[in-house]
Amino acid sequence: MSDKATLLDESETAFQDLKRTLQGLTEAQMREVWCGTWSARDVVAHISGWHRELGPALERLGRGERPIPAGTSYEDVDGWNARFTAAKADWTTPAILAELDASHRHFMAKAAAVPAERFVPDKTAWKLVDLNGRHHYQTHALDIAAWRKSKSI
Repeated sequence: MSDKATLLDESETAFQDLKRTLQGLTEAQMREVWCGTWSARDVVAHISGWHRELGPALERLGRGERPIPAGTSYEDVDGWNARFTAAKADWTTPAILAELDASHRHFMAKAAAVPAERFVPDKTAWKLVDLNGRHHYQTHALDIAAWRKSKSI
């Protein structure tokens, strides 16, 4: 299996694991703040925000262009995360969960379209998918699972 295929497969597995950690949570549990100032809804909203933000970066990579437009910086990760969660603050929980699925499909489709030779560990395509796919899902799945365990949910 190629590096690309492995990463995409592992990202999909990690995404399904993340979704399992959300299964069965009530509306009140989805809204309970437990991760700093975030709830599970906020965690999901920020993940889908990164999907939508970086899907175009993968498109540009696929065309052989620079992934990030000139003048754009992601150094203020907390600021970006705040924007992503604020943008969905008024959304219903089912809409946020549906957007997680849709944005994941979009992100993975954009990743799949990038040529395999661009997927070299620690290079841009790899980092975009690993950090905003596999690693992101794993990190938050562990966070949610630990929170659920602490609450006996």
